[in-house]
Amino acid sequence: MAKVLMKGNEAIAEAAIRAGCRHYFGYPITPQTEVAAYMAKRMPKIGGTFLQAESEISAINMVYGVSSAGLRVMTSSSSPGVSLKQEGISYLAGSDLPALIVNVQRGGPGLGGIQPSQSDYFQATKGGGHGDYHLIVLAPASVQEMADLTVKAFDLADKYRMPAMLLADGTMGQMMEPVELPEECAHSVDKPWALTGTQGKREHNIINSLYLVPEQLEEKNLERYERYKTVERDEVMYEEYMLDDADVCVVAFGIAARVSKNAITAARAKGIKAGLIRPITLYPFPKDIIRKTAENVKGFVSVELSMGQMIDDIRLAEECKKPVTLCSRVGGMIPSPEEVLKAIEDMEGGKF
Repeated sequence: MAKVLMKGNEAIAEAAIRAGCRHYFGYPITPQTEVAAYMAKRMPKIGGTFLQAESEISAINMVYGVSSAGLRVMTSSSSPGVSLKQEGISYLAGSDLPALIVNVQRGGPGLGGIQPSQSDYFQATKGGGHGDYHLIVLAPASVQEMADLTVKAFDLADKYRMPAMLLADGTMGQMMEPVELPEECAHSVDKPWALTGTQGKREHNIINSLYLVPEQLEEKNLERYERYKTVERDEVMYEEYMLDDADVCVVAFGIAARVSKNAITAARAKGIKAGLIRPITLYPFPKDIIRKTAENVKGFVSVELSMGQMIDDIRLAEECKKPVTLCSRVGGMIPSPEEVLKAIEDMEGGKF
């Protein structure tokens, strides 16, 4: 199939349509506005629904309604807007509803700035809203993955009856690259739980996150976490780069991983054996490969566009066997290959 040159945000939108999404509810905010703009043009032409809600809160609750009917549905926003959606995301998780939430991250906290960030990692991977729940969180590192992981997110959300999030930094949303778009797929996932009308042939389905009897709520939470165990066992995705003989392991996702590959190449040229683990699923986090790698490396370098959030998961995964240092920039800044190389050299030389 021929490739087309697309911006990352546009690739998300087109891939969602090809994955069978015909309902989009959102609100414009930089740097993800092109997702909504693309949907506004395309949805009316294919018999879909585009609605710019009066607020992010309204948008996520519209997602809840469409998902309850068993249809593929998506919303997108950037960091402050996703914060407003958190109550609705918790309701989706509490009602075991599949949906796709796209967060093209900008700097914070507060309104912060419009430049790229990865500082919503805690919010995405640790729940974000109230209660005990997880989202499946996918982190693309190219425009091609913006498209591919959009389709994957819809499939996983349906498979496990839970919301999924595409967590991209602003660079990924605004970057243009050649992309091979997925084929149109006929969305025919059987959803016997959906609110589709009984036609007098079955009992009423109820979509609900309210359980006033404590034993019932406990039972639902325990059942949900059994499902999460399956997700953690079967759905971990990551990339290894020059890891086989590495003495220093860099862990990075999104744009930080792309920068890190350049730094690793430079380190290898200087005789330092560096490698990379790039988490593609941030939840479930690739704990096993990090634990295994800890047996052979001197230490880890976490490269992030945050003050250090993923670094905690690295330390937990490698069980404090080896040192873990942070190389980061914030406020919309991106670590340079030279800065990552310096962090690799420091770890190699025992400066941590």
